[in-house]
Amino acid sequence: MLDPAQADELPGGYDPALRSEAAHTTAAALVHQGRANSDPEVVARLVSLVEREGLDVVAALWSDSAADSLPGALWRLYVLREWVRRDPATVADRYRLGVAAAPVHDVVAGVADAPGPADVRVVADAVLSGVYTGDLDVALERAAAFCRVLATGAAFDADHLDDLDPTAAVRLTRGAASLVRTAEELEHAASLWRAGRLE
Repeated sequence: MLDPAQADELPGGYDPALRSEAAHTTAAALVHQGRANSDPEVVARLVSLVEREGLDVVAALWSDSAADSLPGALWRLYVLREWVRRDPATVADRYRLGVAAAPVHDVVAGVADAPGPADVRVVADAVLSGVYTGDLDVALERAAAFCRVLATGAAFDADHLDDLDPTAAVRLTRGAASLVRTAEELEHAASLWRAGRLE
């Protein structure tokens, strides 16, 4: 059995505690943009890291974070944003299929319509670039509502494919379930944020 000192000397690994700390620090810096951080130099360095290395590098730090943490919530927002950016046709189609029947509140964050792909991308870009000035819980709830609309659209799409391509229908059904799970995680993160417990 290796002792901790020997384990630290093994090549190729990373310290999960340091990665978690970096994930939490970058997430807090982007969301609070210096307002809640007592060390402006740290915030400046982290914002510079995002500008220099790109959001993809920073978001990779968040990928292993728990859903009920700030970096975990930002990771889910980032993945949603990337899907909208990389596959707008599919997202728009799923949105179109699901928007009329999705189980979302009639009014999400004071807006009568469920948020669309462009709405989600704009808010996600603002949150993830550190320039979002609204309430984070509202942004997370809107992203959750969007996930529910997409899940409904994917389920309808799966129903249409069931006879033609059962394998694709199963894949879409699993994707819809994953979107519902993401919506639930984002809603929970929003409630934690409101309670001052999303860290």
